[in-house]
Amino acid sequence: MTQDLLQATASRPSKMTLNTDQKAFILFLTILLLFLGFWELGVKLKLFLPIMPSASQTIQDFWFWISNPFFDDGPNDKGIGLLLLTSLRRVALGFLIGSAIAIPLGILIGLSPIVAKAVDPFIQVLRPVSPLAWLPLGLALMKDSEKTALFVIAITSIWPTLSNTIFGVRNVDSSYLNVARTLGASRWRTIRRVILPAAAPNIVAGLRVSLGIAWLVIVAAEILLSGGIGYFVWNEWNNLKITSIITAILIVGLVGLLLDRLFGLLQTRVSFGQRS
Repeated sequence: MTQDLLQATASRPSKMTLNTDQKAFILFLTILLLFLGFWELGVKLKLFLPIMPSASQTIQDFWFWISNPFFDDGPNDKGIGLLLLTSLRRVALGFLIGSAIAIPLGILIGLSPIVAKAVDPFIQVLRPVSPLAWLPLGLALMKDSEKTALFVIAITSIWPTLSNTIFGVRNVDSSYLNVARTLGASRWRTIRRVILPAAAPNIVAGLRVSLGIAWLVIVAAEILLSGGIGYFVWNEWNNLKITSIITAILIVGLVGLLLDRLFGLLQTRVSFGQRS
């Protein structure tokens, strides 16, 4: 009798449980479907302006752009993939220029508490300046739209990396520095072997934020330029093609998410390496 009861219990299907990721994914799909449904219904009930397309129209246009992303039918008729590559190239160059300035400068400033306090007001004043405010100054300095775009990307993305590098250098454990000093390490060797590894998590965190800002700025910077995802948005707005603008917004957001995740993995790796 007892054995039969145990066999019946074992044969009974267990209740399926969902883990956190599965529950979050189901909730994500539910929110997405509710949003798309409200959007579609809002257009049919004329709750929005007449230029607002429906969700179904936007999805069709989105598929048109991503199904053939690399066509080239002239300077003003290129696939979204080619435009995206142009924007990524500009962002990469501007980001690298800003990082090449921010990291060495942040280390030098962080090594001196007097210099760090003296420079901090300049950083705090310039950091919140909008990229649109830098555009006319960049044109006046560079006299070239392509160089101006790189200037705007670099000048707006430099501050998080600079601030985090200064913070990381200023907060290196003093015991590490004392050991290096006791062992007779030179200034350069101390920076390379002690300060940089200790400050690396903060530096990478700053680079992660700076890359997000660089990608954010590209739309505004490319209004002046031909090609690129920003110019595409501006051109489609002039043509009142809202579906194409929404497509560009989605692609910009997805690429930004991918870039952030990649730097997030790098940040985790650097932090884990430091803990180990």
